[in-house]
Amino acid sequence: MTEVIGGVAFRFRECQQVHKKRNTFGQLSMADIVKEKSVSGGSVESVVPGDEGEEKFKSTHHILFYKRQRAKHGLRYCACLDTLVLTERGASLEVFEAKSKERLLLQIWAVQNGTVRVAIDELQPIKPRYKVVDVLVGEPRCEQLRIEWRRAGCVSLTWGPGQHQVRVSASPFCLEVVCEEEVIVTLNPKGRLCFETLQDPPRPYSSLHEDEEDPLGLWQENFQQFQDIKANGPSSVGIDLSLHGFTNVYGLPEHADSLRLKDTSGSEPYRLYNLDVFGYKINRRLGLYGSVPLLVAHKPDRTLGVFWLNASETLVDLQYSNHEEGENGPTVKWSRLSPETNVSWVSESGQIDCFLLLGPSPAQVFSQYAQLTGYQALPPLFSLGYHQCRWSYEDEEDVKSVDAGFDLHAIPYDVIWLDIDHTERKRYFTWDSKLFPNPVDMQLHLQRKKRKLVVINDPHIKADPRWPLFFAARDGHHFVNDRDGNVYYGTCWPGNSCYLDFSSSRTRLWYASQFSFEKYKGSTESLFVWNDMNEPSVFNGPEQTMPKDAVHCGGWEHRDLHNLYGFFQHMATVEGLITRSGGLERPFVLSRSFFAGSQRMGAIWTGDNVATWEYLKISIPMLLSLSITGIHFSGADVGGFWQDPDPELLVRWYQAGALQPFFRGHSAKQTKRREPWLFGDTVTSAVRSAIQQRYYLLPYWYTLFHLAHTSALPPTRPLWVEFPKETETFIMDNQYMIGSALLACPVTDPGVTEVKVFLPGSDELWYNVSSGEQHRGGGTLTLPVTLETVPLFQRGGTVVSRRTGCGSCTAELQLHPFTLTVALDSEGNAEGMLYLDDGHSFNYRDKKQFSLRSFTLWSGRLTSSCAAEEGNFISDGKLESVVILGQKKVNKQPTVNSAAGKTTVMFQFEPEQAMLKLTDLNLGIHTDWEIII
Repeated sequence: MTEVIGGVAFRFRECQQVHKKRNTFGQLSMADIVKEKSVSGGSVESVVPGDEGEEKFKSTHHILFYKRQRAKHGLRYCACLDTLVLTERGASLEVFEAKSKERLLLQIWAVQNGTVRVAIDELQPIKPRYKVVDVLVGEPRCEQLRIEWRRAGCVSLTWGPGQHQVRVSASPFCLEVVCEEEVIVTLNPKGRLCFETLQDPPRPYSSLHEDEEDPLGLWQENFQQFQDIKANGPSSVGIDLSLHGFTNVYGLPEHADSLRLKDTSGSEPYRLYNLDVFGYKINRRLGLYGSVPLLVAHKPDRTLGVFWLNASETLVDLQYSNHEEGENGPTVKWSRLSPETNVSWVSESGQIDCFLLLGPSPAQVFSQYAQLTGYQALPPLFSLGYHQCRWSYEDEEDVKSVDAGFDLHAIPYDVIWLDIDHTERKRYFTWDSKLFPNPVDMQLHLQRKKRKLVVINDPHIKADPRWPLFFAARDGHHFVNDRDGNVYYGTCWPGNSCYLDFSSSRTRLWYASQFSFEKYKGSTESLFVWNDMNEPSVFNGPEQTMPKDAVHCGGWEHRDLHNLYGFFQHMATVEGLITRSGGLERPFVLSRSFFAGSQRMGAIWTGDNVATWEYLKISIPMLLSLSITGIHFSGADVGGFWQDPDPELLVRWYQAGALQPFFRGHSAKQTKRREPWLFGDTVTSAVRSAIQQRYYLLPYWYTLFHLAHTSALPPTRPLWVEFPKETETFIMDNQYMIGSALLACPVTDPGVTEVKVFLPGSDELWYNVSSGEQHRGGGTLTLPVTLETVPLFQRGGTVVSRRTGCGSCTAELQLHPFTLTVALDSEGNAEGMLYLDDGHSFNYRDKKQFSLRSFTLWSGRLTSSCAAEEGNFISDGKLESVVILGQKKVNKQPTVNSAAGKTTVMFQFEPEQAMLKLTDLNLGIHTDWEIII
């Protein structure tokens, strides 16, 4: 049957028909499963006229601004060097197009952290162009530029000690960045600069007829049945860059593709446009749920970053090449055969605002980027534990039953999640009175076990005039408008919905206030939040998202800030939880959509994946791409959201997920129940072991997040980050480092009995974590595996902290003592760190209540010392034992010097394994001591 709700057609069907709509790898339209989250009493599916059987998402030939940019080969921009003006903050000069005489303003800044910022805008626009706000943590501090030299048609600027220069050539315009007399980057080397200036419409755009042809998409364009009216006409911007000497480029998430970006010559560019892509295809460059316009290039002696600060739809082309320089080469000489990567950026609107992060090391690039967009938020400890989620746990009894199941099977976990069905008729901030009649009691039940609850909260608001929240948002002008100035209506899970305008700081403040205990009835301090569908997803919208001609506060079109929408909701939700606690407690908010700077808010995940081996395998490069672009707290749905994993796949996914930053099992309601104990004892045992190992290792993970929070070092990182000169690692994305100490190589293929693990560093030693067996680096190891095997190696020269037990959750974990695993390098030395605080509040920041310990083994002496004198946190944790790997002999009884005096140490030495175990230490983990071996 068909019913009309709010002017939108819906068709009722039986739930079972969803399963008949699946195709290869579960490629099911989200519209096919809308009914599963719709009003009770029937299944509701959004029907979009003319959509059935057509491709939902655009390919390059549909994107007209990109086609216009690619077609404009005859443009020639020149720089007016006589307009150069130097100020305390930077430099500016005019650039003009030779034929049209359109004039642009070029601005150059030398940011103090080793970054060059280049911006291009209209010199005299008829109206301001959109400039991205709230992504940068503040206006970057800049150094004063000075003229190094002038020559005919070229000027060189420098700053500070003079090791870097920016050289601007007049005709044709190009800009070179020089580091120690080597050209690193050239802007506009191939003359791809194209800047469509804003125009007044030739007539009121409302008078344009749908059947009028505008093949270039200047003032309107059509995609399927959708019409996009452009209030400002064509407004795209683009430029090309050459990255000299680089042939390995990474970043630009989110795409289900390899870690090393592919050459796009003759194929689709990388698209940055946040979209709800259910069961996304693998090895594609279609934009997914979030976007970070940061590209990271690496070669053995340098790492470079290019950050393109634009929130509109963006496409990036890459071409790897070796070319021979001609007579008119760059102003600084280099090898005649110089490899390079040519990158072309094209955005639909806004300005050109490009940051060149000069490194030169990977760590310096990460730091330079974090100083611009912010550091990873320090998560509460519980959020690094295991999360159990499903669409959807049915009622309070179901929640309690699952919670009890984890205890019954001795599997630790910290958080259980509720999807949209916990609400009253898909209205957020409410509870279904029949299924969840006592939400506070349910949360108190979890609290007594030191566990948490996460509930979903999406950006769409059900258009229900009987709902006070809806009319408060409507009357408060908190919704996005359509192009005619009326409230915009679209369809999502509740049916007809309106979308909050999170780009408005006033709306964000209002939304944040809804999380107060007074307004959010049934919530407690143990309730945290999940932002889903915030690309935003609009079931009856173009490409299942909001029309680009929708209007936000300030009159900005949605096209200008589309990729920021989820970022802004994430920001508002985080602020709501912080305000709820009086500013005392760290929030936890998971968001599906994200942008540069989202790391300041919390966690993200890779969206609606599928339960196949291919999706398990691709999750590793997807998460590594996020890690090197600042989004450190990320994960993939363990087991695959859609379809049913076989037992082997489920085990392998738990083993992989336990070695990734965000660890959550999640599945759709159309799939079979997937709690870890439902697959027999063998699977239950293997999953229990993987989760327990995660909990044992949480002191190390928490320390890594402290380092991410303070120095921008990714907790998980590609091998080349730690081994930047080893070219073999540059294309590897099936294994990775966890911090600097652990190398992980999850098993991602079915039925294998052995895996090959590359152990980098010819001068490195590596130790199998499960056996302690030593291996020398610089080659590939063939490792036998069973279902229980998790390939994990500790690097020689490191110290890793663990807990000796895990209990049922992170709160119980902290009752167990610590153990240190010391892996000796070839010189017999090792070092490591441990970070401690209360695990939940901002006291580490506001009151310096933290402890940072340094552990060093040198010349047979293992010492614990304070690594941050300002920290005043006193832990009651004890160090129970130390395991030293690579210890070839013990000549005397080990002793310990501590505040209690000098005592002998109980030990066990295994010479065949070169392993020394020190036990019954009972040393304060936050105190100074020395063990003499």
